[in-house]
Amino acid sequence: MSTTNTPAASAGSTSSTSTEPRRGSIRASGQLWGWRTVDLLTVSFLGAAFGVAYWAWGLAYTAPAAGLEALFPPLQGITGAPWLMAGVVGGLVIRRPGSALLCEVVAALVSMLPGTKWGFTTLVSGILQGLGAEIAFLLLGYAAFGLGAALLAGALSAPLEALYEWQTWWTDWDLGYKLAYAGILTVAGAIIAGGLGWLLTRGLARAGALGAFPAGQEARESHAV
Repeated sequence: MSTTNTPAASAGSTSSTSTEPRRGSIRASGQLWGWRTVDLLTVSFLGAAFGVAYWAWGLAYTAPAAGLEALFPPLQGITGAPWLMAGVVGGLVIRRPGSALLCEVVAALVSMLPGTKWGFTTLVSGILQGLGAEIAFLLLGYAAFGLGAALLAGALSAPLEALYEWQTWWTDWDLGYKLAYAGILTVAGAIIAGGLGWLLTRGLARAGALGAFPAGQEARESHAV
């Protein structure tokens, strides 16, 4: 683990003061697997923050979920999408293998601390959701981190989770309902976890909170144009 990388190193040979708009994403600095101390601390902080938010959503989601259930039970997949966001944001910020998975797992663990009605299955869900997001960034070679990548990560966070929920929570549904739930959760994951996760990452970068990361450099370069 290297602690000597600087934000400027992630730029490669491109100057942060370039007047040309950047095309594509800035990759993580140094060796792709070379996690820095700041990477570990930041992904842990992000995961913990999302864990608190997840726990709060676990208290608040009941009413909207009940309303959607009354309309069409698989629509409850919409209320499941916010729980997919940590992996998306972790991957967009850290941009190293394992960052999406680690951020989602930390979020799941933190959300369990005050106690949840789902118990240990919360951690299982966190692992499956994080794996889905990780697969998305892997497919893109950990080289693309724009809106499209965020939407893909949000979408792929859903299928493994949906399969798991078929066996745990939706055992009385027929296959049509299960497939509809998986599709709705996937679309909602792309829009809510992916789209909002991308906006959150951009907001943090523009506020200067991600100065040590490629997202922060992209924000600086966009202001320099």
